[in-house]
Amino acid sequence: MNIAAPALTPATRALAWCLHLLVIGLLALAVGRAVADGRPHAGAIAATAAACALVYAAGPLLPSVRLSRRAAAWWPATVGAVWLVLLALSPEAVWVAFPLYFLQVHLLPRRAGLAAVVATAMAASAGFAVHTGSAGPAIAIGPTIGAAVAVAVVWGYRALYRESEQRRQLIEELTAARADLTAAQHTAGVLAERERLAREIHDTLAQGLSSIQLLLADDHPMVRARHRLPPQRRPARRSGRRRRHRRRPRPHPPLTRSRQPQQPIAR
Repeated sequence: MNIAAPALTPATRALAWCLHLLVIGLLALAVGRAVADGRPHAGAIAATAAACALVYAAGPLLPSVRLSRRAAAWWPATVGAVWLVLLALSPEAVWVAFPLYFLQVHLLPRRAGLAAVVATAMAASAGFAVHTGSAGPAIAIGPTIGAAVAVAVVWGYRALYRESEQRRQLIEELTAARADLTAAQHTAGVLAERERLAREIHDTLAQGLSSIQLLLADDHPMVRARHRLPPQRRPARRSGRRRRHRRRPRPHPPLTRSRQPQQPIAR
């Protein structure tokens, strides 16, 4: 309900419904006691209790109460004003002060909520003293203890919620940092693999080009040594070509008249 309040979880939603039911139940109890006792202004008590219930029920249904700090302050103030009218008519309305403590501390800022709780406790003690016709410390004990319990519960819940939020943010930051670290390690591995492949390709190309350059250079020691070899120790490829060349049959010289074969003499 408060714009600074945490989002409703199943647990907080259940607590909110318990608070709503407590308010409605205490208002119904005040009306029932007035009708059961046959008080002359029982109708006014019932009408005032109904008005207080309607004003209270309108708060959770209005989006402005959850979105605006001013609306969140006006809603408990209006509920408190109607409650004061009911307190003037019925002493049982003092019981409604207990759920109002939670409402005020929850919706209002820290100092304003504490001041509203103190004012409500004083009004409850004074109203009950007027209806009973007696005043004393015993009358103020109940509202004071209720106010202290409400303040302690709400402030303790806020402290636990802030600690939980800080822990959740820390976990999210750690998760994001771990994801960034994983991505950085992956990128570093990819770059290292690319660098290794590029280095291997460079070395292979450099070795190949160097070998080609050495083989094509006429002044290379290996080439000069090959030329200095004696003919019998030169590469077999050239000697093989010469042998094949020597083995080729020489063409026969053309036949001359003197070498033409003699024709057989006819008989």
